[in-house]
Amino acid sequence: MIKQILNRLPRKPSKSAENRDGAISTSSSNSSGGLRSGDVASSRSGNHNATSLPGLNSNSNSGISHGNKNPQALNSKVNGNANVSSYEALPSFRDVPNSEKQNLFVKKLNLCCVVFDFTDPTKNLKEKDIKRQTLVELVDYVTSANGKFAEVVMQEMIKMVSTNLFRTLTPQPRENKALAGFDLEEEEPVMDPAWPHLQIVYEFLLRFVASPETDAKLAKRYVDHSFVLRLLDLFDSEDPREREYLKTVLHRIYGKFMVHRPFIRKAINNIFYRFIFETEKHNGIAELLEILGSIINGFALPLKEEHKLFLVRALIPLHKPKCIPMYHQQLSYCITQFVEKDCKLADTVIRGLLRYWPITNSSKEVMFLGELEEVLEATQPPEFQRCMVPLFRQISHCLSSSHFQVAERALFLWNNDHIANLIKQNRKVILPIIFPFLEKNATSHWNQAVQSLTLNVRKIFSDTDPELFEECLLKYKEDEAQEEEIKVKREATWKRLEEIAAMKATSNEAVLVPRKITPHTQSG
Repeated sequence: MIKQILNRLPRKPSKSAENRDGAISTSSSNSSGGLRSGDVASSRSGNHNATSLPGLNSNSNSGISHGNKNPQALNSKVNGNANVSSYEALPSFRDVPNSEKQNLFVKKLNLCCVVFDFTDPTKNLKEKDIKRQTLVELVDYVTSANGKFAEVVMQEMIKMVSTNLFRTLTPQPRENKALAGFDLEEEEPVMDPAWPHLQIVYEFLLRFVASPETDAKLAKRYVDHSFVLRLLDLFDSEDPREREYLKTVLHRIYGKFMVHRPFIRKAINNIFYRFIFETEKHNGIAELLEILGSIINGFALPLKEEHKLFLVRALIPLHKPKCIPMYHQQLSYCITQFVEKDCKLADTVIRGLLRYWPITNSSKEVMFLGELEEVLEATQPPEFQRCMVPLFRQISHCLSSSHFQVAERALFLWNNDHIANLIKQNRKVILPIIFPFLEKNATSHWNQAVQSLTLNVRKIFSDTDPELFEECLLKYKEDEAQEEEIKVKREATWKRLEEIAAMKATSNEAVLVPRKITPHTQSG
């Protein structure tokens, strides 16, 4: 059967077909390896629309169609004992002459297109072992290749990878649970039972993409938009080992196939939009952000409008979901990269953080304060001045938080020299906003560490500008006296109400209280 398949392989396309698809011949020396920009294929030669090639919907296994990414049309899935009787190991590469190695390589690829059922560990043990050994041989062959991969071979390689990797992911038993980050961290992830084979297939794909013998201009016919989208779908796998491999593979694809870069960024955007505004359920957000952190780091200046829109529409709203602890570290890195690239974005980022600032989640608030410190460290005075009033209104509430970690984290901002200098330069605006909260902390906060840190911050202001400090202290005392006066009047009103109610308690007469309360006008 394998011989029949090999005999029916399509011949090399004609030159006219190559020109239509924008591909180059297999003998091209413009190869790429790793993520070096100099090795990436030029986007000028290639199919920017990544249109499907003929044969995409073919259901025949006897012939191989260009661009076919449908696993059901490409492989035999073994459920039970079907198709296993003829499953035999093929000769080793070292047992055949060099002229036969490519044909043997294709035969081994086809042999590995049989997918076994791993839900029952007792099934097809011999066949599974044969396939595993064959996959290891394929990885070694790709790693040691010393000539350009022919187009037919690339086609078979992508077919084998697609057949094994592109599958329906294991249903998530946690879907109906509240997605609090700490709950997810405590639960054990679901490990894919097929990982002994999947891992080698991922390693094979990684070596293929990274190989200098893989011509990017030719390979993009098969590592196309459809292939990339299906790879991105796999990021929702619960198995962290699979997501780690996917992260590395996608990063390599992004580096090697320059023509796919805008499409990959847009596809990741769409995953984020669905996660933020619809489901709030996805296992691979952290890994996708890790890839983006590296991509953002390589953005050229000045930043394109597309990249700024990505920051505003995707990255900043990622602070909204409840499960942010699962990916906050990677998100914070991406945000900070943007501010370091373009300091004018600091105002946009800080106001975005304030928009999604948590109200009742103290652990999330501590994370926000940590991220805010990183952003402020990259913020220049003009941007700081634009957002300092709403920023320190929020920080003042954090300073007096009854949760000691929130208050402590807010007070730690003064330990950062850059932030302390920004505050010092704008103390005439900032101190009046936060002074009442500092005073209340110093006298009445229940946590001793918070009290001590508050006294240190007060001393910084007192030493820097004694006149301003005294002015704020005087205003604070006036406001406190006025507040006390209002409180006394309020208590007197309630006391009078109680006395009148007691006098008329035995009768059915309604209790009326004359309105003698002076209008309350808040100061400040």
